[in-house]
Amino acid sequence: MSGSVYKVILIGRLGKDPEIKYTPSGAPVAKFSLATDEVFKDKSGETQKHTEWHNIVAWSKLAEICGEYLTKGKQVYIEGTIRSRQWEDQSGNKRTTYEIIARQMTMLGSRAESERYAAASGERATPDRPASTAPAAASESPRDPESPGDSRSPRGDASGRSPESPPESEITDEDIPF
Repeated sequence: MSGSVYKVILIGRLGKDPEIKYTPSGAPVAKFSLATDEVFKDKSGETQKHTEWHNIVAWSKLAEICGEYLTKGKQVYIEGTIRSRQWEDQSGNKRTTYEIIARQMTMLGSRAESERYAAASGERATPDRPASTAPAAASESPRDPESPGDSRSPRGDASGRSPESPPESEITDEDIPF
């Protein structure tokens, strides 16, 4: 086989709100942790749960969207690549860290579920950060502003609705994450 696949797909919950920083050239970078769970039975037949933590890094427009709409506890689908980065700690020891470079992010779960997690962690939606106006999917690919039917509109659909439109009360195809 001459080709290879270089893709990471994760579905998990944010461990903290994304941290947004800007490079010297002004490019936004979002960093956050994502927890994924594995449930299995051990040799004695007891159910075990293992949580793995992943460091997620998003760039450009995707970073801005993550910073604006993602919060601790929110369930998301992340697609990207894995990168290793080497650095020296304060003691001069060589360290390696692994990060997932996000190329696409899709918010999962219902608005009610997001509000439950926010209430459980003592956080509330604010006028500048409402839970109901988040885009369903985001990608770091550039958008063509001249294309009215762009499938990457702010709500993640081709309807052209603005993110300020109130959410529909019934479940539609765009609520299904796959």
